[in-house]
Amino acid sequence: MKEKIKTISKLFEGMEIRSIWDSEKEEYYFSVVDVIKALTNSDNPRNYWNMLKKRMNEEEKSELYTKCVQLKMKSSKDSKMYKTDTLDTEGIFRLIESVPSPKAEPFKLWLAKLGRQKVDEAFDPSKGIDEMIDFYLKKGYTFEWIETRIKAIMDRKRLTKKWQDGGIKETSEFAILTNAIYKEWSGMTASEYKDFKNIRKENLRDNMSRIEMLLTDLGELTTHDIVDNEKPIGLSENIKVAKRGGNVAKVAKELYEKETKKEAISNINNLNYAYIDNEKVIE
Repeated sequence: MKEKIKTISKLFEGMEIRSIWDSEKEEYYFSVVDVIKALTNSDNPRNYWNMLKKRMNEEEKSELYTKCVQLKMKSSKDSKMYKTDTLDTEGIFRLIESVPSPKAEPFKLWLAKLGRQKVDEAFDPSKGIDEMIDFYLKKGYTFEWIETRIKAIMDRKRLTKKWQDGGIKETSEFAILTNAIYKEWSGMTASEYKDFKNIRKENLRDNMSRIEMLLTDLGELTTHDIVDNEKPIGLSENIKVAKRGGNVAKVAKELYEKETKKEAISNINNLNYAYIDNEKVIE
């Protein structure tokens, strides 16, 4: 696991909550004792956490504790690295629900709102699409970019369905095939592309320019049509097809660059913050 130490400041009224970014799982792991200290103002958050674990075990609700991962984090007292109980984002939300604290209420209300949104979307799926469009507009994306993004999502769904028909079932296999397309046209895997753009858990395509998205979509759309025609079965056959689909996007990329005298691939992202020396810096 590739670990990068990161401290999130000005969260919970200025309290510092240490976290580590796992680039392989694309997930943050947060210090449990830091979150508990921020929620409770306890002078001994470690003791509070130990008591909470004991209570969970007695109530046979130890699932949250079993999800804990011990990772080395830098101590604010002596700057040395110590093993620390950590939870991923989902685990932290569950922890917040387990700790009685007025500071937890805004998070609980937010989670409840998310739940209501899911129920509303079940009865009217168009609400989810409307919210997605509004979200992108508020982020400053153009209607043209959003239209390209939505089309790419649909093409991606068609491709994954074709892969499933050809015997692709495991998440790791979908990732391998996606990387084959990316590598062929861009020279980078998806994770390498994210590193190039200096993003982490953020969605790669949300941080692409319109031409980058179009080339990605072209590679996947071509792969879909070849799969539809040739019906490859299994991972090895589908990898060969994915590379051919990616190559079509590669040819288009080279032609675009030749005619426009512009680079098709850019390290520019669409974030309003940047990761500098392992710190998330808000602009």
